[in-house]
Amino acid sequence: MITDLPIRTRKDAIEKLDWYPMRWKIELFHKIPKSGCKAEDSKLRTAQRLTNIIAIFCIVSWRIFWMTMLNRACKNCPAPAALTPSEIGLLQRMIKKKTVDDGLSLLSKCLLQIAKLGGYLARANDPPPGNTVMWRGLARLSDIQLGFNLERAQG
Repeated sequence: MITDLPIRTRKDAIEKLDWYPMRWKIELFHKIPKSGCKAEDSKLRTAQRLTNIIAIFCIVSWRIFWMTMLNRACKNCPAPAALTPSEIGLLQRMIKKKTVDDGLSLLSKCLLQIAKLGGYLARANDPPPGNTVMWRGLARLSDIQLGFNLERAQG
């Protein structure tokens, strides 16, 4: 690790070393708008429009990244900590087993279902779902939610 920041004490050095692992998280955060949102493919020509779309992509990226990290750090978080009641309700409707508690009161269970929508296989030795499958899963859940809302509005 190379830096041009001043390091005068051991505490300064430790601080700079603690920053380094954050670099990977920043890379992962930026991968979402680049690969998931296809930010580089936007054909917007004005600065205002580019600013607006980047702002939206940052919100989407933050939500996906935050949910992915929260899922790894807090296995017993309640689902409403990161998902809307509508999202939780749709996930419950999609679960094949119909028990009184499908386990979707926990965020980890909901995010596993979202990851499965994104192609996550959830095999015994698979690592926890990452940002890419979470992105795909949330995109599919949004499409499902849009279809559900349209049907309910017409019905």
